[in-house]
Amino acid sequence: MKKKNSNEMPFFEHFGELRKRIIFSSIFILIFFLISWNFVKDMYEWLSVPIIKYLPEGEKLAFTALTEPFMMYIKIAFIGSLFLSSPFIFHQLWLFISPALYKKEKRYVFPFVFFTTFFFLLGGAFGYYFIFPWACRFFLKVGENFRAIITINEYFSLAFRILISISLIFELPVLVFLLTKLGLITAKFLLKYFKYAIVLIFIIAAVITPTPDIITQSLFAVPMIGLYLLSVLIAKIFAPRKDHT
Repeated sequence: MKKKNSNEMPFFEHFGELRKRIIFSSIFILIFFLISWNFVKDMYEWLSVPIIKYLPEGEKLAFTALTEPFMMYIKIAFIGSLFLSSPFIFHQLWLFISPALYKKEKRYVFPFVFFTTFFFLLGGAFGYYFIFPWACRFFLKVGENFRAIITINEYFSLAFRILISISLIFELPVLVFLLTKLGLITAKFLLKYFKYAIVLIFIIAAVITPTPDIITQSLFAVPMIGLYLLSVLIAKIFAPRKDHT
């Protein structure tokens, strides 16, 4: 049998390596947080579009506590820093998991960083342009007989929940790629449990969906099913060859 790495690290070295990667990731997040802070009001205007366009003309989001706007800007800058620093964070993730791979498999560093970043940003874009506007329109339609007083805290808590949840869900193909290269799953395995995956996907969609209607849940679930099928293809293409040595 061929060893994946002749210099396998003991547990405490793995723990130390994880700590190192978290520290570096935190530094990148801090750097991009400071950058985002300089544009935080512009980011607020952009993030508030999905709700503002459905409010009566002239209506604005409200706040009920003196510190809410400041805390909201901090959250916005933090979310911005997560998306901006995502390539660097995923590179740190690769540096942590790469010792478990064969030497020839470590050449996937660029595709890994590129596609994790791509799917993360794609998920955020899907949440912002499709899921979140639909949720805003649904809630405002339900309450159309009342005057809407929507606080920035409530709005952005919901926005961040949707954007981060969808972004992480869109990482499924990359996760499957890693598990495939580690020999933990196969395309056959994914197809075998496809019907159970469908049930799990709708359960996850129901948990993270901000509205109780089946249409909005389907907006979450259908892309997840598509990602699952894409993951089956990825598992088929990147299945490790049997070692005959």
